[in-house]
Formats: sequence, structure tokens, C-alpha cells
Amino acid sequence: MSKHLILGAGSAGRSIAEHLQAAGEEVVIASRSGRRGLDGAQRLALDVTDTAALTAAAAGMTTIVNALNPPQYYRWQRDWPPMATAIRSAARATGVDVISVGNLYPYGPVTAPMTETTPEHPNGAKGQVRARMWADLLADHTAGHYRATELRASDYTGENGDSAIINTLVVKAVAQGRRAMFPGGRADAPHSWTDMTDLGRLAAAVITQGRDDDWGRLWHVPTAAPRSLRQLADDVAALAGTAPARLIVLPAVARQAMGLVAPTVWALRETAHQFETPFVIDSTAAQARFDLAPTPWEQTLRSAIAVVAPEVSLRPAA
Repeated sequence: MSKHLILGAGSAGRSIAEHLQAAGEEVVIASRSGRRGLDGAQRLALDVTDTAALTAAAAGMTTIVNALNPPQYYRWQRDWPPMATAIRSAARATGVDVISVGNLYPYGPVTAPMTETTPEHPNGAKGQVRARMWADLLADHTAGHYRATELRASDYTGENGDSAIINTLVVKAVAQGRRAMFPGGRADAPHSWTDMTDLGRLAAAVITQGRDDDWGRLWHVPTAAPRSLRQLADDVAALAGTAPARLIVLPAVARQAMGLVAPTVWALRETAHQFETPFVIDSTAAQARFDLAPTPWEQTLRSAIAVVAPEVSLRPAA
């Protein structure tokens, strides 16, 4: 049994911890307060920017999992670099493998489904930060300091997705029979939604089954076929018996106006393209290598509704 340090006690960290525990691995979950975690996992209070403390925590571990998510979305370009630097320094000092939980921001606007070899053309500061984080990890991997890989997913939903934007803004409202409002995009643009469970499954597979050549590269998290905002809302309404779904997608001018008083909404303009045109992830490489299939779509939505609207009674499963 190996021991793994998971940085971040949010949805991503918990999913990865659950699947590592299920595989018989030992887990330490680190957060700033040390109060959040998972039954059966050690909890640790840690300031990730404290390189000395992080290095001490990493000693004796097999893997450091970066499942962090800076809470102030509009300040990523300020908050991410010191954390990323400390993680790399701790990994260099200890030789511990690093798995980074990434996203699709580095690719920027795309015209075809994204694979792990899609060229990176970040569309703004946050995408540039995420691209640089992976480039730095890959450079350390190539230099032999430690092994590193990054798992990239699309927007999260499903189990453990209590803070996922689609769950909080659309799934919850539609399931409760209320009007849902999404800050921009096109209601009919195909979009990939990654089940948080599949992130945990892939991370555990890489850690426990991975060969040397599975490191030093990107992996896309197994993800079901794309569904537009309208299709997703209709699917939720059908499960909850609240059809027809009521969905309003705000025009760009409305999002811009909201951004004048809400910094997070203003910051979303960098990723607006993801909801204005088809934004589809191709995860066939990870599915084939680790024999993983995406969670069935209906199961994902049932899990999402259970998280954000547990009081709603769903129609029986087919």
C-alpha cells in the first residue's frame, strides 16, 4: 500500500481520495484549515505556498496530487503561480510523483474535438497560467526530477460536483421546477461535461496501474458524449418530472453588465468561447489505455441532482 498527498479538499480532491482508498491506498488530504476531508483519510492543515511545510508533508509519499482550485477565480494569475512553484519545489526535493488536475483552458478556441495533442493557444491570462503550470511540470519530468502528468477535464457535473457551475446554476433550478439562468453562450452549442467520478477513477488508475510511459504526458478524463445547455436542461427536467425546462442564456451584453459589479462574472469573458461554439473533449486515449468508460449520462445527472437538489424525487431508472 502506498501513501498519497492530495492537495485540496474540494470536489476533485475528494473524488480522487475516494477512488484511491477503494484501491487500497492510503490518503492524506491537505487543506488550509485541515477540517475538510474524507472518512478514513488523514487530514492535514497546510498552507501550500509554504514550501518547507509542503516538502515535509510530501516526504515519504508516493504521489502529490494537485487538486487545488483557488477560490477567487478572477485572481488566478496572482494566486496560482506561488502554489505551483511550491509544489514543484517539494517534488524536486523529495522525488515524489506529481499529478495535476487541469482543465481545457490552455487549448483556447477550437474548431474540432480536443485531444491530448491539440495545439495550445490560451485565450487569456487564466489559460496562460494553466498552460505554464503544465509546461513547468513537463520540463521537470523530462529533466528526471520526478514523474508528472496532468489530467484534463471539461466542466464538471455529477457526484461530488456540489460547486460545479452547471450544477449550481442549471441542474438545481431545473430539478426544482424553477427557471435556470446561465451567464452567456448559445443554448444549442454542443458541450462536454465531465463526471467528477471519472476524474477520480482515472487518477487512481494512473497512480496504481500506470507504466513509466503513462507519465510525462496529458490524459483527458473519460467524458460522455456532448450535450448542449438546452439538452442538459431538458434531460434534468425529464428525470425530475418538471418538463418543460425553463432556461435563459444571457446575451454577452448582459454578462458584461453583470461583470461590472461581479468580478467572477467579468472574468468569465475569457472562456466565453467554450459555450458559444462546439466545445468537445476526446477522451478515447485514456479510455483505451486504462479500460475506462465514461459514467452513463443518466447516472451522472441523477448524481448531480442528488447533490444539489436532494429533496427532488426522480422518475425510476429505466
